[in-house]
Amino acid sequence: MMDRSFMRESTRHFKPYYSPTSDGSLRLDTNTNVLGPNPAAMDALSDLSDIDINQYPNTYSADLRSVLAEFYGLGAENFVTGSGSDEILDVLFKTFTDKGDRTVVPYPSYSIYDYFSELNGGVPVPVDLDADFQLDVGSILAADGKMIVIPSPNNPTGNSFRRSDLLEIVEGTDVPVVIDEAYGEFHHESFIPSVRKYDNLIVTRTFSKAYAMAGLRIGYCVCSPEIADMMTCIRIPYSLNMLSEKAAVAALGDQDFIRRSADMVERNRPMLVEGLEALGFECYPSDANFVLARSPIDHRELVKGLKERGILIRDFGHRRLLENCVRFTIGTDEMNIRVIEACEELTR
Repeated sequence: MMDRSFMRESTRHFKPYYSPTSDGSLRLDTNTNVLGPNPAAMDALSDLSDIDINQYPNTYSADLRSVLAEFYGLGAENFVTGSGSDEILDVLFKTFTDKGDRTVVPYPSYSIYDYFSELNGGVPVPVDLDADFQLDVGSILAADGKMIVIPSPNNPTGNSFRRSDLLEIVEGTDVPVVIDEAYGEFHHESFIPSVRKYDNLIVTRTFSKAYAMAGLRIGYCVCSPEIADMMTCIRIPYSLNMLSEKAAVAALGDQDFIRRSADMVERNRPMLVEGLEALGFECYPSDANFVLARSPIDHRELVKGLKERGILIRDFGHRRLLENCVRFTIGTDEMNIRVIEACEELTR
């Protein structure tokens, strides 16, 4: 009989990733764009007469890398693309870490970093954030990691980290430092220009959040040509399909949609926070399109009650430092009102 003893030893404790059944519920649990699918991408995919699905896509997404280079004022050799930024992260771990190598990550942050570290036989080294959910720079640098991975804005706390702290980390080590900017379009500040100066800096980005294309699985990183070359040797050829590449190229040309999406979040974040705080929630500062909040009632009861009312949010209340915390994607006016009214029913 096949059991987990046949699995790679470092993966035997793994569990499937979060995968709820939505059943038409309002999805405020995955931080996708509440304005709906990217219109430029949808237009591009409405005519596929120039696509020959009998052929492989370009091996390393030359068209998308060229458009990204023009968009950011860098060279195509500064970019590596993949099937979502999760694949980019996987390639980074495969490129720079061996069995037993330590990867330093802030805690709490995106759980996928631990997953990829352990998947590749490494050791994730969490360094607790302080009481304001900011970085402990000294402890990160002292942790002796083969790689450092830091999301900013951070998920699930929502806040960005101080630029001076991130620069101190990049300048204070020779190992690769990955700054995950999955929510960068909502923060309006990026480390991408800094890859010209720091050859150990890697910035990851995704089309899944502000660009409203999560279903097409498109991500990329920006780094020195030397790092990009190393990653390209590890990355699976053809991993980004030609339909996704076509849609991404079109979406980059419609920055008005990205601005509208970011403006909507900026406008509606205070509405959601004020409504939740009036019900007794403790909301934390956010620079992203979601808000972390400590619930005034048991987190499990809240999540269950909202699900019964057709609203999905993300539950982090079982995690250390996040006791009783839940995460809400910031919605439109109508969505926020629906969430607040449902929370009022459950907390009164």
